[in-house]
Amino acid sequence: MKAEDVSNVAVIGAGMIGPGIAQIFAAKNYQVCLLDIREEILLKAIENVRSNLSVMAQKGVALESEIDPIISRIKTTTNMAEAVSDAQLVIEAVTENPELKQKVFRDLDRLCSPEAILATNTSVISITEIAAKARRRERILGTHFWNPPYIIPLVEVVKGKETSEETLETTYQLLKNAGKHPVKVMKDVPGFVGNRLQHALWREAISIVENGIADPATVDEVIKEGFGIRLPVLGPLETADMVGLDLTLAIHDYILRHLEASPHPSPLLRGKVKRGELGFKTGQGFYTWSAEEAQRSRERLLEYLLERMREEKNQ
Repeated sequence: MKAEDVSNVAVIGAGMIGPGIAQIFAAKNYQVCLLDIREEILLKAIENVRSNLSVMAQKGVALESEIDPIISRIKTTTNMAEAVSDAQLVIEAVTENPELKQKVFRDLDRLCSPEAILATNTSVISITEIAAKARRRERILGTHFWNPPYIIPLVEVVKGKETSEETLETTYQLLKNAGKHPVKVMKDVPGFVGNRLQHALWREAISIVENGIADPATVDEVIKEGFGIRLPVLGPLETADMVGLDLTLAIHDYILRHLEASPHPSPLLRGKVKRGELGFKTGQGFYTWSAEEAQRSRERLLEYLLERMREEKNQ
């Protein structure tokens, strides 16, 4: 099957990220069926898509006239067989639970056409593990969208141990056709590329706070006002080439032994979770958050992402 042959997409799970994935494809004229176990979840999902599109229209990255046609291309159902009956691409976006995901893919293996591509949106779990109990494992792969998926361009296309080259290439091209920025991850490792990089940084950031080197605000300030500014333009390996690999090696010879290398979560982080200090959702994490402050932080992030999206669209 070629990417151009795909016209029907099914999304399994209408929680945090599924509606945004459905929105991506519906906005590019694909017919989408969104599945969840409860009707009220699906109603809320469609409301969220409409809200997303309205905000995007206000910020100049979508048209008000496009909203109703996009919504009309998203059907909803609580019946999996109905959801996937015509789908050439199925994207699973359920809770990060390996057993649940394995069950979903066993069901999809039975219900979908033999040619359908079956993708999981897991952010860290092994694709090979998720596919282990399905029969046609060659058509199963990872498509890790980043939240919010309708704004952040990247999708990691992850090859499982038995994923065929055809499945990988077709999915890669299909995501490009849908307006995303796919990258190929050729080895199935926990966390793929993005989350391995992200959580290596988080581990060191938490360790700095835990060891009294700097407080949380200083750690975040150093990143946002320092090397973080150049990351959208120069990745770390480009930067290494720019400064010189000889200098990079000299720095690593000295500093790597001093960096956090524990294979276990930080005791500081574990203690905060044990005390119920969960961040925005409880008002206390590394910072203290009022409901208004948490909302302003979310809005500031959304404003930044939409502005970046608008600038790229107008280039």
